[in-house]
Amino acid sequence: MNSLGTDRCWAEIDREALRHNARVARERIGPETELLAVVKANGYGHGMIEVADTLRDEAQLFGVANLHEALELRASGIAHPILILGPALPQERATIAEHGFIATVSSFEEGRVFKGSPLNFAIDTGMGRMGCWQENALAELEKISHLPEVRLHSISTHLPVADEDFAFTERQLRQFAVLVRQIRMRLPGGYKVHVLLSAGILGFAQHRFDIVRAGLMLYGSSPLPNEQRFLRPIMTLKSRIALLRDLPPGRSVSYGRTFTTSRSMRVATISAGYADGFPRAQSNRGASVLVGGQRCPVLGRITMDLTVIDVSAVPNVDLGNEVILMGKQGDEEILAAEMAERAGTIPWEIFTGIGSRARRVYL
Repeated sequence: MNSLGTDRCWAEIDREALRHNARVARERIGPETELLAVVKANGYGHGMIEVADTLRDEAQLFGVANLHEALELRASGIAHPILILGPALPQERATIAEHGFIATVSSFEEGRVFKGSPLNFAIDTGMGRMGCWQENALAELEKISHLPEVRLHSISTHLPVADEDFAFTERQLRQFAVLVRQIRMRLPGGYKVHVLLSAGILGFAQHRFDIVRAGLMLYGSSPLPNEQRFLRPIMTLKSRIALLRDLPPGRSVSYGRTFTTSRSMRVATISAGYADGFPRAQSNRGASVLVGGQRCPVLGRITMDLTVIDVSAVPNVDLGNEVILMGKQGDEEILAAEMAERAGTIPWEIFTGIGSRARRVYL
């Protein structure tokens, strides 16, 4: 399906590239480990339902952030197990149990209310966000094991610096492995263990345990720059040239007059801005877009609906021409990681910040 000529800003999603990235994860973890595809936050902005549908054959279970996402995913026809990665609000617990979603809990007191629901018991080994502190984990799990109507699906922990501090992460993983051995000796059963997120899959696959949680890497962005070559970006964010003008030297551009032309310049106004997911924080930080396979600098501040670019070096530029905000055109490519660096943020925020006004087109 191609974008209609009337689209002002849209995102093209490559389903085959998505499947390719899932296969890269599979190659790293081997055939026995289960792949949990993280599709929370509307599939990192790519479309939760469409992403899950594309990965039906690659993923063994799906991960979402909350009950609302779990219900939406189940209603779409996805029959895979669904793990809710975040803590549930008290008023959500009965519905989670009713639908058989895997609830994540941090304590015995939290777990005891999920009668009939499979549980993922989170252990805090350094993230500090949720989970039972590792020194208390065995005692809490022993209490949970005595609950007659509760089934332990899995035990998990989270890696806070797998993409930044390899020494800490390796130590964290080894300590967690020791704890898991202790738990399994005291509490035998069919529960599974999962730890690795995308950076873990790409950098620490020897610690794969029973399940891995693939998120960012599925969407074609590597948290480890050296591993980017193995992944295929799945989203191309596009816009169009809505206006062409010739500016003489000394003309200011956009709010705040933060850019002034130093020479005669051919400029284009493109029909996308920060409301579409082109971050305002990139303004005056060397950001570019692609037109005709060439990098065209962004001029001045990015506004809500429109952005001004320099197209002086692009031959035969015309109204309606496609503009690549993120993606590849010719020999040039702008990755989410580049946009994130210029905006002072991370690729996760770039993807999830692409607004609903930018229509998703699935290829």
